[in-house]
Amino acid sequence: MESRKLGRTGRSVSVVGLGCWQLGADWGDVDEQDAIGILAAAADAGVTFFDTADVYGDGRSERLIRSYLASGSAVPGITVATKAGRRADPFVAETYTEANLRAWIDRSRANLGVDTLDLVQLHCPPTPVYSDDRVFDILDSLISEKTIAAYGVSVETVDEALTAIARPGVATVQIILNAFRLKPLERVLPAAAEAGVGIIARVPLASGLLSGKYDERTTFAANDHRNFNRHGESFDVGETFSGVPYEVGLEAVGALRGVAPESWTTAQLALRWIIDQPQVSSVIPGARSAAQARDNAAVGELSPLPEEAHAAVAEVYDRLIRPHVHDRW
Repeated sequence: MESRKLGRTGRSVSVVGLGCWQLGADWGDVDEQDAIGILAAAADAGVTFFDTADVYGDGRSERLIRSYLASGSAVPGITVATKAGRRADPFVAETYTEANLRAWIDRSRANLGVDTLDLVQLHCPPTPVYSDDRVFDILDSLISEKTIAAYGVSVETVDEALTAIARPGVATVQIILNAFRLKPLERVLPAAAEAGVGIIARVPLASGLLSGKYDERTTFAANDHRNFNRHGESFDVGETFSGVPYEVGLEAVGALRGVAPESWTTAQLALRWIIDQPQVSSVIPGARSAAQARDNAAVGELSPLPEEAHAAVAEVYDRLIRPHVHDRW
């Protein structure tokens, strides 16, 4: 597995990480033993970067990671990134106080069983937070106290990413980047590279659409965000299918079939396309089984895509996807 520098953290992590949202909630039920098996399978396959958040299952995802890391069979050297801020009630900039930030971060430290968190990311906060010096001064203090080792941001929009990259203390930016979200290529990735900020690519398979396994007859559980948030009923619709209407996404996936080298799956094409962006530190697909975790990790060992495959992704995006997403995020 290739390793890349995780921005200003000073760490190296596997180019394929593991997104751990599904271990907590919002993707249907995942049994605890299955969750531990997914973490173990990813680590055994060379994954050294887990991404979670304090609100994934109200801390369940963090606690499951702790259980794995505390087991005798855990692979050493895993970097764990968590997120803070979505516990704010109400979810407005004014709730990002020092008391709240410290409470959220202390809760994650307890959930993960560590004194110092490897990386804390503000979890898609209200836009004004990115320009609030007070919030980042607090994070700088937490680094000085060794409560956290580094901090970054998880963003919804390109403009939020650019504002964050301009801050000297921001180590990483997590952003939706996939074959249905090409806008970050224009300004965000070049700006991050120039500033030495790491890029963590989330929603790499567009909530599974880019796996090529879904069709018009596919149904999702009632507690799966691909059911209950399809139109942004619970949180930003861009987090579900990357904001692409489901039927349009199916058409685009159909157009991408056959673009990858022979014997490749659509999911391998989608993940390798992201890895081929040299500014990306790690891509974080989720997995609902140990087999999926191993398959995702294996993409890190595939050869880069040919230029014609990259051109085909751009053509499908411009023809089918751009009108639905490009000007929204």
